[in-house]
Amino acid sequence: MTDLSKLHVLLVAGSPRRDSSTSALLRFVADELARGGCVVDFLDLAVEPLAHFNPDTTYAAAHYPALRARVHRADALVLGTPDYHGSVSGALKNFLDHFWQEFSGKLFATIVASHEKGLTVTDQLRTVARQCYAWSLPYGVAYADPEDMKDGKIVSKALEKRIEMLVRDVRVYGELLARQRRVDLAGNEPGFLAKLRK
Repeated sequence: MTDLSKLHVLLVAGSPRRDSSTSALLRFVADELARGGCVVDFLDLAVEPLAHFNPDTTYAAAHYPALRARVHRADALVLGTPDYHGSVSGALKNFLDHFWQEFSGKLFATIVASHEKGLTVTDQLRTVARQCYAWSLPYGVAYADPEDMKDGKIVSKALEKRIEMLVRDVRVYGELLARQRRVDLAGNEPGFLAKLRK
């Protein structure tokens, strides 16, 4: 049974490398969100890789119902990825391709490992949010190794402050949007979530 009094956050680490700084930073964010009263779920795509999305086969695949349930439970998603040639990792894009309506009305927050500020990657994730009728924070967090992260630890005050802000904003705006999403799904007023009503 889902506890509706708490914000449910799914964190998705999109680096294909085991023990990546992306995964380490998202685990830190997960701990901070849990400390703030959120229910957190962590999907590390290096540990739980997904088969390539195929609309002809994925929805009937054995792994899909459990994965869909995890996304469905989430009120907010924190997406972490390395910057690969100005784009998201293939692993994260593959995860995103699995879903559409499950993201509607939910909050996206982005964390990008990049030496180029990760701006195009953040914009691409915002585009996914928009295409799936989700909301996104008006900023993303970018960091670089080893200036900001070293041996799986935050080593810069600037990144510490950005993560503190992101954790606070995911909790605050995630709760506001989750509350309104539930009202919209249960109501009968027109709105973009009306199509998801049962």
